[in-house]
Amino acid sequence: MNDLDRILDAADAWRGLPMAIATVVSTWGSAPRPRGSHMLVTTDGRFEGSVSGGCVEGEILAAAEDAIAGAGPRTLRFGVEDAAAWEVGLPCGGEIAVLVQPVGPGGFDAALFDRIREARAEGRNLAVGTDLTEGISREGAEDAQFVNSYPPPRRLLIIGAVQIAQSLAQLAATLGIIPTVIDPRGRFLTEERFPGVERDDRWPDDAVASRRPDAATAVVTLSHDTKIDDPALIAALASPAAYVAALGSRRSHTARLERLRAAGLSEADLGRIDGPAGLDIGALGPAEIALSIASAMVAAFNGKRG
Repeated sequence: MNDLDRILDAADAWRGLPMAIATVVSTWGSAPRPRGSHMLVTTDGRFEGSVSGGCVEGEILAAAEDAIAGAGPRTLRFGVEDAAAWEVGLPCGGEIAVLVQPVGPGGFDAALFDRIREARAEGRNLAVGTDLTEGISREGAEDAQFVNSYPPPRRLLIIGAVQIAQSLAQLAATLGIIPTVIDPRGRFLTEERFPGVERDDRWPDDAVASRRPDAATAVVTLSHDTKIDDPALIAALASPAAYVAALGSRRSHTARLERLRAAGLSEADLGRIDGPAGLDIGALGPAEIALSIASAMVAAFNGKRG
């Protein structure tokens, strides 16, 4: 579960209670949290999320209490050049501006939580625009001074229910990426081996195509069985998946490229495959290999390559 899912779950659990929401609306330098990060606070003092990784949360909680009490929206700024910033613990070299709004009329529309959740479930991106002068947030980005984008959740389709897949599925879940393990071999794909992980026992080409990989999806083949891996790669490369990778040695990857080339894939398609999969961290053993793949996947999601 990622940070946004936790905010949405908290908003649902606290539905009907007075709440305030804090949002990072600007960052400079080495800011501890990115723009758009949220912290949700309810009237009884409970909170979820973070806007600074712990540095300024005490100040934010006080401002949230004021917003809930009727003080209205307020923007707070913290930076190392301000004495107050050192007092609340922001000596990391960055600066942030945080908008604190009541949840409801005159602030962050409570219905937005449901709209964000619905859009994510449908694989859509939702934009919420905020007038920073009035502190009011609404769906849409027209004429907004600050726009926060809520993308669909990241997904990972793992082809091959092997030992590396066990570690990779756990790592993905920790990173807030939803894993699915795909393997037609029933003895490999069991609840005991992949507790709590979605499993799909269809042939990978059908399974991958039906799940419609998008720019928030990664597809990684691990089975070492060409009858399983190759069709999955062909299906993945027919989509805009953000990361497509295949486990194996350089020699086996060269042979793989020849097979896929013979199957009609273009050089541009073949160039999208990260093979051998993962960053070169000198990985030894399934857990470290899974870590190298997870690192390369996150880099791809964030627009970076190895």
